[in-house]
Amino acid sequence: MNDLQNIEFNHQETIQIRFNDIDVLGHVNNAVQIMYYDYGKVKYFETLKKQVIDWGGEELVMVNINVDFMEPIFMSNKIVVKTKVYEIGNKSVKLIQLLQDKDTGRIKSVCRSVMCGFDAKTNTSLLISDEWRELINSFEQFRP
Repeated sequence: MNDLQNIEFNHQETIQIRFNDIDVLGHVNNAVQIMYYDYGKVKYFETLKKQVIDWGGEELVMVNINVDFMEPIFMSNKIVVKTKVYEIGNKSVKLIQLLQDKDTGRIKSVCRSVMCGFDAKTNTSLLISDEWRELINSFEQFRP
């Protein structure tokens, strides 16, 4: 997952930059970029399920997130968030996401994250369900 330009992303969403996303330096605040990545993840999984998801009843939770900030994002930039699950383990899925300028193709930041299977009722980890595994495998065209 190091050669970002050669990763094939099957999902992207346009980000609407709002005035309150901008900090005193005139660019999108780093913490706001993480919210853009969250939005991208939600839309990615809704695309897989073909419905709006009630996350209170779902079996996936975020357990790790790392963001590399490469270039500032300004109000005038047209930004997309690209999302891909690139690995499915027994209890986790690994994602890579980009915030990219639609006009120039320049990558503004990169997010690597891990989501794990989780049972909120028992507060314990879960295996990734067959349903999620099949949806991700089909969408990303993995061979199980």
